[in-house]
Amino acid sequence: MNINYTAVVKNQGDWWIGWIEEVPGVNCQEASRESLLESLSVTLREAIAFNREDAIKAAGDGFEELQIAL
Repeated sequence: MNINYTAVVKNQGDWWIGWIEEVPGVNCQEASRESLLESLSVTLREAIAFNREDAIKAAGDGFEELQIAL
């Protein structure tokens, strides 16, 4: 499954700053646009993995995972 996310990026002085619209807390700051996009991608992957682990731990035993399409 290929899911797309939206990066909001902005050049501010010597820095590029950016956020992922769909996932609160995923934001980065880098010296170049290219580095910013890579950092956002890495941070987004890490946030999704952490959220997945946290949800499974919170569910405890006997859970099931279901796909939800939007």
